[in-house]
Amino acid sequence: MTSPDAVAALRPRLPSPLVEAADPRFARRGVRLLLKRDDLIHPRLIGNKWRKLAPNLAAAAGRTVLTFGGAYSNHLRATAAAGRLLGLPTVGVVRGDELAGGPLNPSLARCAADGMRLHFIDRSMYRRKAEPATRAAILRAAGAEDAFVIPEGGSDERAVRGCVALGEELRGTADVVAVACGTGGTLAGLAAGLAPDQRALGVPVLKGGFLADEVRALQTAAFGGPRGAWSLADGFHCGGYARVPRELEAFAYDFEQRHGLAVERLYVAKLLHALVALTEAGAFPRGTRLTAVVTGAPFTPGAREPEDTPERDRPGRDTPGPPRAGH
Repeated sequence: MTSPDAVAALRPRLPSPLVEAADPRFARRGVRLLLKRDDLIHPRLIGNKWRKLAPNLAAAAGRTVLTFGGAYSNHLRATAAAGRLLGLPTVGVVRGDELAGGPLNPSLARCAADGMRLHFIDRSMYRRKAEPATRAAILRAAGAEDAFVIPEGGSDERAVRGCVALGEELRGTADVVAVACGTGGTLAGLAAGLAPDQRALGVPVLKGGFLADEVRALQTAAFGGPRGAWSLADGFHCGGYARVPRELEAFAYDFEQRHGLAVERLYVAKLLHALVALTEAGAFPRGTRLTAVVTGAPFTPGAREPEDTPERDRPGRDTPGPPRAGH
């Protein structure tokens, strides 16, 4: 049975390290940049994926877990990996029924190798997956009517409460804590865990301007109302989700060379790029301790940790590689 003790047996590295990154682009503005290395929590359940999945896996109590994602979803890979490590059946509902007929891409192949059963649906139905009737039809078609359902990106009230610990770990160490946002769950929990004199800053990686309402709704579901001070820095999505223009790729490569950090492109690169731009624009007063939460690492298709390798002996992060899409 998947219990809190069983989830703890996955042996996360908590609290994740906090390290300073000496960078003249921040130093000349009097800003200290620190990196919260959530990418080192677990080699397969990286960063906010651990924090969001752990409480849901405990709540699943041994039931099949069904969740949703795109063709390169980090969330699907993390759920599949957790299922393998815990002996828990998993089903991934994948956006795009046109993908069903061809070979699996490296991301979905990793999911399948970890035992996840993939169920492809058309994009129209995927957009309506939150509607009760549509969701029931999806579960029936997937043969998983009794499954424990985790939403796309893993963001629900349990996940938000799981991310509160991220803020608590950073109390007294930063003035502003910034995180890249897809579905808003990490930001919602982070803000709730910070001290009253700290604030959280979310950098949306999707366009559309919907995220503020999502964060408020998630905090209401998790806590009954708003918690903590938070804001969003829009305009750094680089054209939308999974868009990595040449300029962002060059920025990420340069950051890797400066700091020896493998930069995940779809979330972390956009976050760091936003913080450089905001700092150079004078958005943070001199003396600000600015912390960037590193929520993920680049996906290396061939990497897989052996079952019996002790956590302390496993590599902390993937080596640098080409940009990969994720969720």
